[in-house]
Amino acid sequence: MRIALGLEYDGTAYNGWQRQKTGTGVQALVEDALSRVANETIDVQCAGRTDAGVHATAQVIHFDSTAERTARNWLLGINSNLPADICALWVAFVDDTFHARHSATSRRYHYLVLNRQSRSALYRHRAWWVHRPLDISRMQAGAAHLVGEHDFSAFRAAGCQAATPQRNVQAISIVRDGDWLSVFVTANAFLQHMVRNLVGLLVTIGSGDESPDWAQSVLASRDRTQGGVAAPAHGLTLVAVEYPPEFGLQTTTASPQNPLQEPAPRANAAMTKRFSGEARQNPL
Repeated sequence: MRIALGLEYDGTAYNGWQRQKTGTGVQALVEDALSRVANETIDVQCAGRTDAGVHATAQVIHFDSTAERTARNWLLGINSNLPADICALWVAFVDDTFHARHSATSRRYHYLVLNRQSRSALYRHRAWWVHRPLDISRMQAGAAHLVGEHDFSAFRAAGCQAATPQRNVQAISIVRDGDWLSVFVTANAFLQHMVRNLVGLLVTIGSGDESPDWAQSVLASRDRTQGGVAAPAHGLTLVAVEYPPEFGLQTTTASPQNPLQEPAPRANAAMTKRFSGEARQNPL
C-alpha cells in the first residue's frame, strides 16, 4: 500500500530534510516514527529536500507499507512518536503511480524579511532582519527578469547535484505589509540554495546597491560568484506542493506562514509576470 503524508516542521534544530551521517535530518525522525507505527522498516520519499534551518508547512512524502492501519491511526501514531517541532498534518492512501517528488508539478516557497531598525525577538528563527530600507518596486522589477524557464546556474550552490540547472520559475510575488516583506517563489523545481540566492539578490537590488537590471546580468552570467549574498536559511519556508488533480490531494494547510489568501500560481503564460499581495505576515 502506498501512502502520502503532509508534514509541518520547524527546521531550526535540524541539518535539513535528508538523513545525515552526522547531525540530525528531519527524514530520520519521520522514518523512525513511521517504522514504529508500522512495525517494519519504512523509507520515505519527499517532495523537496529542504536545507538546514529551512522550515515547511506543506512538505509532502510518500512511503510503502504492508501494515494495515487507518488514516487516523497513521496520523495519531506518527505524531505520538515525533518531537514537538515536527508534525504530520494529513494522511491519504494513493495509487502506486504517485511519487511525492516526481509527480509534483510545482513547489512554492515563502521567504519572510523583517525590514526595520530593530530586530525581532519572536521571529528570530523565522525572518531575515534587514535594517536598511527596501524598495519593493525595485525588487519587483528585478524579479521580472527571473520569471520563466532559464539556466539558473548563477543561483545554485556549489555542491548542487541536480542534473541540469534549467528551471521554470512560474511566478514571483513580492508584497510589503508594514515592516514585513514577503517573497513567494513558485517553480517546477528548485536547485540547492536557489531561493535563498534569489532573495539575496532581490534584497541587494531593493537596498539600492544594484539596479533591477543587475538580475538579468547575473542570470546571464551563469556564475554564482556574480550573484552576491545568499539570504539566511531561517527565513525560508516550503508552503505548497502541487500535484495533478487525478491524485485527489489537498496538500496545503493554512498557517501564519501560508495564510492561503491566494492560490499558488499555475504554470501558464498569463501568470508569468504576476506580482500581487499575498499575505499578512505579522499575525501578532
